[in-house]
Amino acid sequence: MSTAGTPGAGLRTEYPFTLPRGYVDPEGRVHRDGLIRLATARDEIAPQTDPKVQQNPAYLTVQLLARTVTRIGGITQVGPETIENLFASDLAFLQDLYRRINQQGHTEAQIACPACSHEFLVDVAGEAAGES
Repeated sequence: MSTAGTPGAGLRTEYPFTLPRGYVDPEGRVHRDGLIRLATARDEIAPQTDPKVQQNPAYLTVQLLARTVTRIGGITQVGPETIENLFASDLAFLQDLYRRINQQGHTEAQIACPACSHEFLVDVAGEAAGES
């Protein structure tokens, strides 16, 4: 994975994340850590012809995430069925992450402490400090 801001590195194209709840596979195992990549023009255009998207425009989110989430735990073949079976909070988390990396170019959010109002950045993708 390449990261912006690292000397000699190119554009960052993959972002690690940790789901709030986790994907539960058919065997009952919970998968929380994953990777999402930047979307391409094809990722955004191709789902427009999908009959499910044409019938229900909200299904576009499922198709976009299925195309760009490359791994959730041990699941390396992430398809629409996987995304459809996420908990609603995990789907909302991935929608926000997709928007952040593809429109804003980062995964940080400005947060203010409710007690003292001190502002600081938090990596909403859940990446540990010092990782790339």
